[in-house]
Amino acid sequence: MRLKNIFLITIVALFSAQFSTAQEGLPIYSDYLSDNLYLIHPSMAGAANCAKLRITGRQQWFGDDNAPKLITASINGRVGDSQSGIGAIVYSDKNGYHSQTGAYFTYGYHLMFSRSETDLNQLSFGLSAGAIQYKLDETSFLADGFDPIIAGIEQSATNFNVDLGFSYFLYNFYAHATVKNLLKNDGINFNEQGLSYDNLRTYLLSVGNTFSKYGSDWSFEPSAMFMYRDATEEASFDINLKAYKTVDFGKIWGGLSYRRSLDGAEFVDGSGVSSQKLQYITPILGVEVNNFVFAYTYSYQANSVVFNNGGFHQLTLGYNFNCGKARYSCNCPAVN
Repeated sequence: MRLKNIFLITIVALFSAQFSTAQEGLPIYSDYLSDNLYLIHPSMAGAANCAKLRITGRQQWFGDDNAPKLITASINGRVGDSQSGIGAIVYSDKNGYHSQTGAYFTYGYHLMFSRSETDLNQLSFGLSAGAIQYKLDETSFLADGFDPIIAGIEQSATNFNVDLGFSYFLYNFYAHATVKNLLKNDGINFNEQGLSYDNLRTYLLSVGNTFSKYGSDWSFEPSAMFMYRDATEEASFDINLKAYKTVDFGKIWGGLSYRRSLDGAEFVDGSGVSSQKLQYITPILGVEVNNFVFAYTYSYQANSVVFNNGGFHQLTLGYNFNCGKARYSCNCPAVN
């Protein structure tokens, strides 16, 4: 009981310190690897054996003013013994003078193809609908006087959008596909030429598999994710490896993620011009104790030219509840 009280106090403190009111819906980092796939794939709403509550807080570049900050809260679970699942996400993302807050509500539906629940063979669908409020704070832009193109106020716009996705599980294998921001979105979004655009559509594809020896306390999960942004034609991929160990008090895990952009950026290097592609290296540590989940990720940007040598810290707090018995004889940590 004391552990539960400490957990709730920590959540309240985190929200009080961070929740405030960049511009593309919920950002996609490596937090999904902290037992939080629902954060990016709506089809995971209610797919697991337990209902899941997750809180994440992310801080970039400690010590720098107006550094990016993100906080999310999500919850999802199965509706009784039915094939339906529901979920909700709220978040606040701030990056310099730009900020956004949003809320999504999700309905998921899960189809079993096996004749019993012993063997996992499931196709899941998910649809999230949400509202996002974008803000641009121009109140400090006119320190030197009048500018006809700067209003000097806090501009805001609110838009509605939807995410659509599906997941397929077969024994220890899984695949997820999601389209985020399916509708046009006339927020305060700008491309590199400063022109407004309304296409925030992003495509995600994830695949993975878990491996373990019979009777072993260890299991290993290689996975990959591909991401493509429609408007800017940017693409990137993640390659991940996680290891799990079952212990007396629950489960511990660790892993490593590598993200690389497929699009380069040029910069002046002495007398010549060089190019580099964005790449992150992210170690992951996590533990599950009596249905409480604690995880930490640290992302290091491994590029020649960076804004700051400091990394990106992210903490995940979670709680699993309304758990049923393990339904499947498989190593499937996202479901069992």
